[in-house]
Amino acid sequence: MQLPTELIKNELKVFETHFKGAVRSQAPLLDRIMRYVVKRKGKQLRPMFVLLSAKLCGDINEPAYRAASLVELLHTATLVHDDVVDDSMERRGFFSTYALWKAKANVLIGDYLLAKGLLLSLDNNDYRVLHILSDAVRKMSEGELLQLEKARSLNLKEEIYYEIIRNKTASLLASACAAGAWASSQNEATTEKMRLFGETTGMAFQIKDDLFDYASENVGKPTGNDIKEKKLTLPLIYTLNNTDSVTRRKIIYIVKNNNNDKAKVKWVIDKVVETGGIAYATDKMNDFKKEALAILHQFPSGEVRQGLEDMVLFVTDRKY
Repeated sequence: MQLPTELIKNELKVFETHFKGAVRSQAPLLDRIMRYVVKRKGKQLRPMFVLLSAKLCGDINEPAYRAASLVELLHTATLVHDDVVDDSMERRGFFSTYALWKAKANVLIGDYLLAKGLLLSLDNNDYRVLHILSDAVRKMSEGELLQLEKARSLNLKEEIYYEIIRNKTASLLASACAAGAWASSQNEATTEKMRLFGETTGMAFQIKDDLFDYASENVGKPTGNDIKEKKLTLPLIYTLNNTDSVTRRKIIYIVKNNNNDKAKVKWVIDKVVETGGIAYATDKMNDFKKEALAILHQFPSGEVRQGLEDMVLFVTDRKY
């Protein structure tokens, strides 16, 4: 499944100009770092969701471009801070800003991006969009902290897992769709509908990410990486809740104490597959996908709705 970039090719070029202007700094070191960040940008999924949502609900206008820039600023800030937290030397196949400029600079870079995002909205009186995105930042922080808290005991109910990923991952995608919808429609009911569409798509996105940890193919991240980091993903949660007590204790011990032992991590992965954790998580991901598409189909059919449907399918069918 391909991203529907052709549908908004010209709009994406305009967005890139807006984004480059938004991150520019008068400080030479900071401007050099920002140019490095811009060059290493990813697939720009979130700005695409903003622009397509705006186009579905009206016309792509200046507030929509600003909303897309704000979403990308906040997303980049979270990635920069995540690299410090995770001690990560790589980002999208290149040296991370953390590897090149170390922790102190990286924290300041993330703070700078957050401040630029706030000012972009405030300077243009985009208060509703700022409220939507600020709520997402709050939820992302709460989700990360809840995950840290629960990772210590490795005792996680499925509903708590959903709360974590709804806040940690899905909230930003939900806010991207909501911000785009508000920018072009100024309609609260339409905005909420698109927020729910983004949230369910984000839930499917995170579960797909969880499944990559158990894939044998090259998916751009090491197999078993989440286990090494003691992250409780849906396939592992299902296995812990649906296996005998002896196996459960052994899995917990390995995750806590032997998570760098490749042979033992492989044993855990094999147990997850054997218990049906992969199949269960795949079914749940598809449930969220169907829910997202059902919400989307409440809007009139057309190439823009089809483009957003392709985005959902890309999220769940992607190979990396």
